Amino acid sequence: MRSKDPFEELLHRYRGLLFTLCRRYGRRGLDVDDLLQDATVALWRAREKVLEETRSVGQAALVWKIARNAVVDTLRRSRETVELPADYEEVAEDRSLLSELHEQIALLDEPDRTIVKLQLEGYSYEEIGQQLDMTEKNVSVRLVRIKERLRKQFDKI
Repeated sequence: MRSKDPFEELLHRYRGLLFTLCRRYGRRGLDVDDLLQDATVALWRAREKVLEETRSVGQAALVWKIARNAVVDTLRRSRETVELPADYEEVAEDRSLLSELHEQIALLDEPDRTIVKLQLEGYSYEEIGQQLDMTEKNVSVRLVRIKERLRKQFDKI
């Protein structure tokens, strides 16, 4: 039987979203379970605000924003423990153009990396803006600037 605790129901409702988010960032050196735990703690701290949001779209965007910020904070705190492989330069030279593009996207700072990934997943500018607390116009302008930076990187290659 399911619990009547509103916070547990919230976690149950958004478990897929949280796991996807943590799995995406977990590739950068930390265990997915650790990231999931940090995201859950951040949601617990903001539970009153999250539970007050009654619109499902607004609540999902708020859950995403709080969890993403917690995950990014955790990654920033642990940044010094992540090392590149010794043969990194050799491996990078052998990759295809698409692999190189994904590598360049992974090197982008937040929230630029998230904006690009969400657009590649098919989200509209409006949906991206809701998840990242930005206007559609801001998302559009940032994407133009990000694409220009990526083009310049590929011109150097």
